[in-house]
Amino acid sequence: MSASLDYPEDPEKALDSVKDADVVYAVEEAPDRVIARRFGVLSPFLSKLFASGVEARGIERIPEDYRESKNAWNNLLMWWSVNAVLTTIPIGVLAQSVFTLSFGNAVATILCFGALGAVATSFIATLGPQTGLRTMVITRFSSGYFGGTIYSILNILTQLGFSVTAVILGGQTLANINPGTLPLVVGIIIIGVCCLIPCFIGYDMVHVYERYAWMANTLIMLFLWGLGGKAGYDISAQKPLEDTGRALSADILSFGGIVFGSLTGWAPVAADYNCRLPADTPPMRVFLLTFLGLWIPVCFVEILGAALMTITDPAYVSAFADGSTGALIAQVLSPWGHFGQFILVLLALTVMYAQVLTFHFACSFTNPPYITNSANNIPNTYSAGLSIQALGRPFAIVPRFFWTFLCFVVYTVAGVAGREHFSAILSNFLSILSYWTAFFIVIVAEEHFIFRRKNGPLGGYNLDDYDTPSKLPLGVAGILALCFGIAGAVVGMSEVWYTGPLGKMAGAAYGADLGFELAAAFAAVTYPPLRALEIKLTGR
Repeated sequence: MSASLDYPEDPEKALDSVKDADVVYAVEEAPDRVIARRFGVLSPFLSKLFASGVEARGIERIPEDYRESKNAWNNLLMWWSVNAVLTTIPIGVLAQSVFTLSFGNAVATILCFGALGAVATSFIATLGPQTGLRTMVITRFSSGYFGGTIYSILNILTQLGFSVTAVILGGQTLANINPGTLPLVVGIIIIGVCCLIPCFIGYDMVHVYERYAWMANTLIMLFLWGLGGKAGYDISAQKPLEDTGRALSADILSFGGIVFGSLTGWAPVAADYNCRLPADTPPMRVFLLTFLGLWIPVCFVEILGAALMTITDPAYVSAFADGSTGALIAQVLSPWGHFGQFILVLLALTVMYAQVLTFHFACSFTNPPYITNSANNIPNTYSAGLSIQALGRPFAIVPRFFWTFLCFVVYTVAGVAGREHFSAILSNFLSILSYWTAFFIVIVAEEHFIFRRKNGPLGGYNLDDYDTPSKLPLGVAGILALCFGIAGAVVGMSEVWYTGPLGKMAGAAYGADLGFELAAAFAAVTYPPLRALEIKLTGR
């Protein structure tokens, strides 16, 4: 069911007649004028800011008549640009540095769990054009207004976590360009500031940037593959160190959860970047382009990370001795001298793109250093700001760019504080990330395919209701299924600081991480009957 909104012919007159701030917030056609008038004395400044190109629109629904973007190929190019970046390499490195997997088992795990994560995220992406809503707002149709707030909090923490790992790795890489001359703290701050500038502008610049960034990013990864091959890959080097039996199964499951999380980490933001596509864009086209844009570059770059760990040259082994992926990559590029250092700068700056999307990306693609690291941190920053707005109306009335700046401060400070613990932060963060994204995807999918299907109990989405709590689901079913999902993660997880009872049974000495599998299963089993009962009792 599509929304049936009646928009006034003259937005200015409509705004003049509106007195209530909540109603002004609901005027979806002219967010720039709404925000400017809302802040009184700041109105002239905000009007000039928005007129200069800074995006005013936040989590308001985008009406069909305002869907100016028609290029569905952006679904492939943007996700390729986001994932063919420096921050994807350390995930592959973990296969051998933490889980002692041989190269062959690492590759198989990356391909299989990566495909599963890409399928899940690609489904969420199809909801953007269908609804015209941001991802966290879509959760309100399954878990209610309050449940959507819970997911927004989880997503804020997720995107800030991604940003912390991104700035640390970018800072490490900058610091290793000429060791001893640039402190790691300064490198982290430089990456953070570079991410803030592009995120400030918004949606349109994200999609301008991503049309070109993937080319530079992919070329750099090919350079690394070639230079690594010149140093000498020894794909059997890790075999003597690999576990056997149940311990090997546990290693594969645990590393697989991290790979799954590296892809489903994009699910809570997947609809944020195609919600301006026409509502009649074929969902299968969106799904396939998103899947290819996620799975191919993630596998390509994570397998590169695993391959780099097979190099047995003492200089390369020594470079990674302190767990610094940035130092290892610097060693790989060292045969190229100053040109290698230039490539290292580009790699460090690729971190920004994933961070900026989370903020809201606005980057001049004429500057080569921004092209690579910008690609990875942009989505995190852009969508974190949107998720803060989705916490509720008091947050939504504050302009998106303010929340973007706040996110920048938080993750830069956290990156400086945790700069010496990158590997531990990455492995623990991505494992936990896979838990909640698993049950989030399951709940949204079951709502869509069971209850919102054309001939289902609700017959579709009444998109007019996205910001009206009294017309949205009560949310009890979604919240209870969320709790069951958490319970599944707790009994199945295996972390350094805690191993659940089922996790212990599934593995050897340290258990096996079954957190995301059980989180998804518990939510999948409990949500349908709870939601059916909720609809029967409340009618919504």
